[in-house]
Amino acid sequence: MEKKDYIVRATAAGGQVRAFAATTRETVEYARKAHNTSPVATAALGRLLTGGLMMGVMMKGDNDILTLQIQGSGPINGITVTADSHGHVKGYVGNPEVLIHANDKGKLDVAGAIGPGFLNVIMDMGLKEPYNGQVMLQTSEIAEDLTYYFATSQQVPSAVGLGVLMEHDNTVKQAGGFIVQLMPFAEEKTISQLEKNIAKVNSVTGLLEQGYTPETMLEYLLEDMDMTINDTIDASFYCNCSKERVSRALISVGKKELKSMINDGKPIELNCHFCNTNYTFSVEEIKELYRQCTR
Repeated sequence: MEKKDYIVRATAAGGQVRAFAATTRETVEYARKAHNTSPVATAALGRLLTGGLMMGVMMKGDNDILTLQIQGSGPINGITVTADSHGHVKGYVGNPEVLIHANDKGKLDVAGAIGPGFLNVIMDMGLKEPYNGQVMLQTSEIAEDLTYYFATSQQVPSAVGLGVLMEHDNTVKQAGGFIVQLMPFAEEKTISQLEKNIAKVNSVTGLLEQGYTPETMLEYLLEDMDMTINDTIDASFYCNCSKERVSRALISVGKKELKSMINDGKPIELNCHFCNTNYTFSVEEIKELYRQCTR
């Protein structure tokens, strides 16, 4: 049986380099099905989901939550992705049906779909205030934008590669990525070796198509750098929504709103943006929520 999606975490050059690589085909295909995304929307969302998974497992706390938001002026109308530190991720795009022409290389035009704008990175680590970093999108291709974020907001020189390859029937053929980072004490020798190695990589999906796994991708990226694999984390699209959670949200709108829903005499349907699940509440259920409502 083929191994499911997972992330590999490694170090190299005696801890001067830390690296992550992931294969995410099933995660991205799950998102494509849930949101019925067009090919360019699948590619854009898939890249951000993959980046989010790897950035999520960089966090230490069990309850830490990372949110990546891309706000651009293009027709995709923004992308939101949320990940935890356990390899779970969920996300959606504003306009899943976006269709635009291929770019001048004949590839899906993710940058054109996103347009100029901003990347927001929010990390909720259980402190009083979540960490919030914002950078301007550099290319709107996502990998370069995350590279720029690490360099400017976190002062960590990084190389980020992300890729999604579609089948002719618009399902996901390959998806994955890597993040390689230099620690502050990295020596010149390490830096130049890493630059040389990364320059060999043409595309992430090219490597995946050749049969590279996250492990062999890191071996390729960290060649001659004495790499050690530290751990492997299963990755998946996971949404923690439930009827109970949606009920709590409904109660929070207050008695007045609930009363007017009851008076309408029709069931209501609420949709989870992240996984596109619909929850229906009958008039009787709304009445029960009204009874539980204290304000």
